[in-house]
Amino acid sequence: MEFIVEEGKHLHEECPTIVLPALSIGNVGQLAVDLLVSSTRAGRIGFLDDPNVLPCVGNDAYGPVPQGELALPLEAYDLSSNGLTLLQQRSPVVKGKMVEFAKNLADFAAASGKKDVLVLSSLDFARWRNIDMSSGLQMYYLSSTNTDGTDDHCEQLNWKRLQEYNPDQRGWKYLSTLAEGNATQEDNFPFEDELEEEDYYPSLPFAALFSCFKARGLKVTCLLCYCSEGDNIPDAFHLAEAATKLLGLSPSNFHGNEGGKWLVPFSWNTVYGPPPDMSIF
Repeated sequence: MEFIVEEGKHLHEECPTIVLPALSIGNVGQLAVDLLVSSTRAGRIGFLDDPNVLPCVGNDAYGPVPQGELALPLEAYDLSSNGLTLLQQRSPVVKGKMVEFAKNLADFAAASGKKDVLVLSSLDFARWRNIDMSSGLQMYYLSSTNTDGTDDHCEQLNWKRLQEYNPDQRGWKYLSTLAEGNATQEDNFPFEDELEEEDYYPSLPFAALFSCFKARGLKVTCLLCYCSEGDNIPDAFHLAEAATKLLGLSPSNFHGNEGGKWLVPFSWNTVYGPPPDMSIF
């Protein structure tokens, strides 16, 4: 993985925390990072090039006036006033290369002096076994602070540890072994047609990122929300707000955001395409 710096910019050492999405159902993690980048007016400082990420290119996602900046697969945004680096991922990882990608990303973070990692992702609502909607949308987490995945700060925020996390389960153990470099990806892993229900969560991108960052000695927290495919903008707000709570921030103290409100990215205006032609009705 190579980091390419924008002309005249650099990766600030005073940003010990990195926030990034893990691609999953509804792309909620990516949408949440979009909200954070837009609302904080963070400036892009460069982009990452990794052979395990599919190439893509698009228009500037945040500015209504074209500035000649293209959106790329892996972009880094700096928010030195809050000690944050925001990493946006716009295209998926090559099939079968998620662990390799996670290793490269963990190496980059460690080499850049990062200490804390916050991974934002979503889970399939169809697998939510204990449904209790009386308190609204619930936030789940997984932390490297303790071996069982718990974290006191997250508990104080009334979030629930991901119940399905079991470090002794074969999928999680396999990921840890891979992340620590004690096995190759072909060693002792069940074939896809042998996967069991308990193997679902370790098979997701957030799990690979969690295991690899943890293996590099970084503190990593995954914030997770259950959702379905569709209009996932409310889920993105929910996840972004949870991220700011964990980081001790709020839109009111984002640098450059005088209104103290979330700023919706310009690219969201066409997230579902143009409005229907009313003449067909």
